[in-house]
Amino acid sequence: MSTTARAVPATVAVVGGGTMGAGIVQQFLTAGADVVLAEATEEAARSGRARVAAGLDGARERGKLDEAPSQVLARLRTVTDIADLPADAGLVVEAVPERPELKIAVLTAAERVVGAGAVLASNTSSLSVTDLAAALTRPERFLGTHFFNPVPASKLVEIVTAPQTAPDVLASVRGWVTALGKTEIVVRDAPGFATSRLGVTLGLEAIRMVEEGVASPADIDTAMELGYRHPMGPLRLTDLVGLDVRLAIAEHLAAELGDRFAPPELLRRMVAEGRLGRKTGQGFHTWDEGEHKRE
Repeated sequence: MSTTARAVPATVAVVGGGTMGAGIVQQFLTAGADVVLAEATEEAARSGRARVAAGLDGARERGKLDEAPSQVLARLRTVTDIADLPADAGLVVEAVPERPELKIAVLTAAERVVGAGAVLASNTSSLSVTDLAAALTRPERFLGTHFFNPVPASKLVEIVTAPQTAPDVLASVRGWVTALGKTEIVVRDAPGFATSRLGVTLGLEAIRMVEEGVASPADIDTAMELGYRHPMGPLRLTDLVGLDVRLAIAEHLAAELGDRFAPPELLRRMVAEGRLGRKTGQGFHTWDEGEHKRE
């Protein structure tokens, strides 16, 4: 078990077993927590568990996991009803798609199940945590925890506070992030927070450059990687995040902050055509079968 096990909640619940949710589950499992993953159906729960298992196997192969993957996975339980989340969960992380009504439904249902001392967190990358908190009975126990994809490899967690977030809740979550081996930044609630606002700005301009024929996606990415020392170019990153996700964030920011975040027509067209990036095998770049299957 990790030496950081005592620093994370003994029991953690994660709602949503997609790419992000599975990565969050993996992180807390490897830190020693017992984790309950909630999904809508048995099939989705099996898929989520399989993602976690694949992530643990990969971590073991890279020498990043001390325990056998099967031992770690034994601490994971799946459920198909939020009512079955553990009442003693110290933390519940919501990791469902970026739809306010869905997130509110998940968070309010979870709040009814867990104890009054539990912390609720949303993995939103752009939605207002203040608006989400307004639907809760205990808004002071809620904040945003914006993990990054791929969760196990990313070193950053953006913690987003609402005006009601209690100082002790923020302090606890900062400690848990450190225990996961990550670095936190703290941002007050604002459209796009810090990371999405800056990242989307660069990504949308890169898409406009492709649309205008300024340069190829590969050359634009290389320019930022070598010229500005970005670890990944903005178009490859868009593929990794998902063009549909980037479009949804851009539309939200455009509504909140104005036309400078208006999505380029090329982005809308690619999403309509199903070219969503790595998860479909084709976006601004072509992803090979192995990379595609990892999604």
